[in-house]
Amino acid sequence: MPTLVMKFGGTSVANLDRIARAAKRVALEVANGYDVIVIVSAMSGKTNELVGWVDETSPLYDAREYDAIVSSGENVTAGLMALRLQEMDIPARSWQGWQVPVKTTSAHSNARIEEIPADNINAKFGEGMKVAVVAGFQGISPEGRITTLGRGGSDTTAVAFAAAFGAERCDIYTDVDGVYTTDPRITSKARKLDKIAFEEMLELASLGAKVLQTRSVELAMRYKVRLRVLSSFEEPSDSAGTLVCDEEEIMESNVVAGVAYSRDEAKMTLISVADRPGIAAAIFGPLSEAGVNVDMIVQNISEEGRTDMTFSCPVDQVLRAAKAMEDAKTSGDINFHDLVTDDGVAKVSVVGIGMRSHAGVAAHMFKALHDEGINIKVITTSEIKISVLIDRKYMELAVQALHDAFELEKAA
Repeated sequence: MPTLVMKFGGTSVANLDRIARAAKRVALEVANGYDVIVIVSAMSGKTNELVGWVDETSPLYDAREYDAIVSSGENVTAGLMALRLQEMDIPARSWQGWQVPVKTTSAHSNARIEEIPADNINAKFGEGMKVAVVAGFQGISPEGRITTLGRGGSDTTAVAFAAAFGAERCDIYTDVDGVYTTDPRITSKARKLDKIAFEEMLELASLGAKVLQTRSVELAMRYKVRLRVLSSFEEPSDSAGTLVCDEEEIMESNVVAGVAYSRDEAKMTLISVADRPGIAAAIFGPLSEAGVNVDMIVQNISEEGRTDMTFSCPVDQVLRAAKAMEDAKTSGDINFHDLVTDDGVAKVSVVGIGMRSHAGVAAHMFKALHDEGINIKVITTSEIKISVLIDRKYMELAVQALHDAFELEKAA
């Protein structure tokens, strides 16, 4: 039998009625002749509740116990889904990560999947089981301890299972009906995309789009897993949702596929740093060790052996970054005059594989922002994206202006 992976997020399994609704979708795919692997998240709000209990009990918690506790939400959902399917006369069984087993690294609360042997589940499929309901977000370390994969880890679990079992497709059910050209809450002109290339989706996810977790898209691109993002609240149809696939599957596409944004960014500048070989490593090494997620980096022209180094990071990592820089200065690894922070900025990006073969995208983008009186603080580019840092108060205006400028409401 062909295999299909179906993943249901927290809002899709938020209560018993929604679990029953999701089970009906699974039943339709079983009727279509598939062996189905269902990956489930915890019921909406449960993981946050469990994390809260951990923090209240032990602020400096043991990460191994944290994983044991927060992974339990998915176990409950998996059991309830299996029971619901059994009530519908569909042979189903729940599986926790260790039972599969989902083999991961030992990095508790942020483990990475290393291997998913297919033997155990395939053996049960051979005995007549039609649905394996797997608790997402969790696995087992080489030491035999439960691990979790970090926020959004159920998406990664689903893609990893699709790759391991050679699934025909991986359907990600969520509370939105697909991938849009931008956030529909910012502009009513946002258009749902029928298809989007892996690379475009990866950039959009990493730049702030919340539809798919970045690691899951990376995995899908590496193993060529066709992803479909669709709503669990709409009636099923063959044309529903957005297909994330190889660039070769997309006949026509706009130069720009979408506009992404990240609201909570900060810009930090080290003033008057010695301009010498190794200075970048001396700055960004300590930032990395401190767990600061640096994004944009700009170095000014050197003058009299000194330069300014600017970088961006999430606003909630500013204090950590500042401490790392002060510690490096105290230890003598770097010497700078001042550290200036602007925590009122946002990142806005345009993304599209068509940018590879079309000139003038940057000029068009910058003119659209200029026409709205929006000043650009930092610019970075790659082959298929252009990102800018701007004042946060202009973020929504910038997204709307760029969406209009590239006419993203129109299909290719």
